[in-house]
Amino acid sequence: MRYSDTDRVYDELLLTRIQVGDRRAGERLAARWYPRLMRTAYRLLRDEEQARAAVQEAWSGICRGWMGLRDPSRFPAWAYRILHRKCADRIRKNQKFRAAQSDDQAAAELSSPPGAEDKVSIDQAFARLSNDHRFVATLYFAEGLTLSEIAAATDTPVGTAKSRLFHARRQLKAALN
Repeated sequence: MRYSDTDRVYDELLLTRIQVGDRRAGERLAARWYPRLMRTAYRLLRDEEQARAAVQEAWSGICRGWMGLRDPSRFPAWAYRILHRKCADRIRKNQKFRAAQSDDQAAAELSSPPGAEDKVSIDQAFARLSNDHRFVATLYFAEGLTLSEIAAATDTPVGTAKSRLFHARRQLKAALN
């Protein structure tokens, strides 16, 4: 699901409503953003339980900080930056666990049913990317963020985000050909 201009405007409206005390707007924003954050966290962590925990931690931080967000149009980049930090924390804390997990995942993918080869190939190609390249590629291809939003989410210059996307795209193309 791409992040359209209509989605952007609606999220800005919800955030504005939240900032004036509308609790239901907070619930709607959470319902809209939980799947997006889960997809991104799962791509980074490759473990559903870890992704769920990272999203929960990120959402707690988002809720604590959204009253101070002065420009609602910055919400997507701001939310993804918080999520990225939580995922990076988990990756650092679980390096040994992740190595064992990737072995288990590779074995599970080898026993995938026929017809799932394309998805497995894409997942394996994403898994081979560095964490920074994987995050940028996920935000661009899966979430539809612009380069400037990705730069804000990763707290890097636009040129760095563009370079990471270029390298991720090149590595994905090579892995999938």
